[in-house]
Amino acid sequence: MFQQGTDYLDSYYSVSSQPQQVRRSRLEGEVDADVVIVGAGYTGLYTALNLAEAGLRVVVIEASRVGWGASGRNGGQIILGFSCDMPPFEAALGLTGAREVWRLIQEAAGEIRSRIVRHEIDCDLAEGHLWTSVQQRRVGLLTGWQEEAASKWGYEGLRFIPKAELPQHIGSDRYQAALLDSKGGHLHPLKYVLGLARAAEAAGVRIYEDSQATSYARSSNGVTVQTRHGRIQAGKLVLACNAYIDKLDSRLQSRVLPVGTYIIATEPLGEAVARQLLPSGHAVSDNQFILDYFRMTADHRLLFGGKCTYTGKTPRNLAAGMRGDMLKVFPQLQSAKVTHAWGGHIDITMPRTPDFGCDGDVYWAQGFSGHGIVPTCVAGRVLAEAIRGDDTHLKLFTALRNPPFPGGEKLGALFQAVGMSYYRLRDYF
Repeated sequence: MFQQGTDYLDSYYSVSSQPQQVRRSRLEGEVDADVVIVGAGYTGLYTALNLAEAGLRVVVIEASRVGWGASGRNGGQIILGFSCDMPPFEAALGLTGAREVWRLIQEAAGEIRSRIVRHEIDCDLAEGHLWTSVQQRRVGLLTGWQEEAASKWGYEGLRFIPKAELPQHIGSDRYQAALLDSKGGHLHPLKYVLGLARAAEAAGVRIYEDSQATSYARSSNGVTVQTRHGRIQAGKLVLACNAYIDKLDSRLQSRVLPVGTYIIATEPLGEAVARQLLPSGHAVSDNQFILDYFRMTADHRLLFGGKCTYTGKTPRNLAAGMRGDMLKVFPQLQSAKVTHAWGGHIDITMPRTPDFGCDGDVYWAQGFSGHGIVPTCVAGRVLAEAIRGDDTHLKLFTALRNPPFPGGEKLGALFQAVGMSYYRLRDYF
C-alpha cells in the first residue's frame, strides 16, 4: 500500500532540518544484538535509548530514513493523553490502574523536555497547548475534562479560557472557548527525532537506514530478522512500525488501519502577523471529531493540519483544499501563499486504544491513532522495562482489547470512511 523512499518527503520539516540530517549506511551481512528494533521513529528510538542506557546492545533498522514516517511529518503538538482519552483505561483497569497510566503520560511529557536539554536537541520547543471548541454545545467537553483531570487524575495543569479571553490566544472568531494545558506544547518533529537518533547512537545504538525488514523467524536462540541485504540475530525483537507494519506481521497489521492526514505550511508571515494570529504562541487543536490543528513555526509560518483519507493516496488539490480550511479559521490570510503541502499515515485501532504487547521474544507498540509524541515516549519506557524483565506497566496496556478490523484493510477502510462521514455531518449539524 505504501510507497517507500530513500529520501525524505518534500515538506517544510525536511527542508528546514537539512543541517541535522545524516545519511546512515545500509545493513549488509550479519550482525548480532541483544535487541533488534524495526522502525527508527519515536517508538523505536525511545525504546532503543532506554535499553542502551541500561547497557544492552541494540540495533535499529529502518526501511527508509530516520523519522521518515509519521515521526518526521506530524503536527508537532505535545498533547498529554492518548487518542482514546481515559475512559477505556478506567474500564479495563479500574481507577487505580488508569491513574498509573496517567502518571506515565505526565512523566513522558517531562522526559521529552529533559531529553531535549540533556541531548542538546535543537527542535524549536515552545510551551502550551490549547484545546478549543468550535461549537457552543461542545464547550462542556472542555470543562468536563478539566474537572475530571483534577478530580480523578490529580492533574491541575488545565485552565479554562472563555470566549472573551480567546483573543489573547487566537486571532479568530471561530472558537467558543478553550482549555489551556501549560504542560503541552509544540516542536519541530523531524529535528526532534533526528536528535533522538543522535542521542541513541551516542549511547551505543547501531542504526541502519534503507534496510527494510522482509521477515522474521523465532528460534531457541531468540529472533532472526532478515533484510534484503543482511540479517540480525537478537535475543528480543521490537516491532515499532506503526502504520507501516504492512506484511511483516499480518496479525499486527490486521489490528491497525493506516489513515492519511495532511498539513500545509504558509510562507513566513513575519513576527507581527504571527502575534496577531497566535498571540500566546501556543499550539491549537479543536474538539471536532475530524479536527483541525495548527501552530506557528520558529520562522513565523502557520502550519495547519487536518483532513483524513483511507485510500493510501494523497487527495487531489491538497494544498487548495487545506488552504480553504485554514481560511475558515484565519480569513485574514487570504493573500498568504502556501509553500508546502504534505501528508502521512497514522495507525488507528478500531477502539482508538493503543496496542502494546508481547508474544514470547517479540514486543510491539502501535495504534497511537493520531496522538503520538507523548504516547510513543510512554511506549519506549514500557517496552524497555518489559524487555529488561519488569512487565508491570506493559500489563496495563495488554488489558486493553484491540480486535482486527472486520474484512481486512480494504473493508476496514470502507467502514471507517463511512463512519467518519457520519461524524463529520455530526460536527456541523
